[in-house]
Amino acid sequence: MSTKVNKLLAAYRQQMGIPWQAGLAAIQRVIFAVYDKADELRLRAQIDEFALATQQAGKQWLPIDLTQSFPTWMAAQENREAYFECPEDMAGYQAGELTVFVETLIEQIKAQIAAQAGPDTVVALVGVGALFGVARVSTLVEGIKDAIPGRLLVFFPGEHHPENHTYRLLDARDGWNYLAVPLMAKD
Repeated sequence: MSTKVNKLLAAYRQQMGIPWQAGLAAIQRVIFAVYDKADELRLRAQIDEFALATQQAGKQWLPIDLTQSFPTWMAAQENREAYFECPEDMAGYQAGELTVFVETLIEQIKAQIAAQAGPDTVVALVGVGALFGVARVSTLVEGIKDAIPGRLLVFFPGEHHPENHTYRLLDARDGWNYLAVPLMAKD
């Protein structure tokens, strides 16, 4: 029996079989692996299979797990207690994201990419659902896409609407229009 995650993996293997073109715009090097939020644990259990598919295609694999990024950042803040008392009053909190956190996260990811990724590297963002309510995935991708020398693979728990290129994280927030390559589980 083939699960949706196995189908997504098959679609990824197929995508990895396509030779990489040089000179693509940053947006053309971004791949969104879209899956149902209910499949998060199944996907994480098979993340090594995505790494293997990448390596079998002759590419390098750089996973970046964002699951603990906000708790780690928050633990380092002096005013963390005040943040929890009134989150809306946080300095830099606007339009559904904590801009200070997002800027810090972008810089951390860019530094990791600069130190560890080359032109044949797939940088795989895992755990983007943990950013819900404190960061927008669109802001994060926009902030790091130009630093990606190879490809950026975003494991995205949500929806993709191909008619208008709209992505919705966790099916809960208004979507945004993004021209990344969508990767879906095919029936």
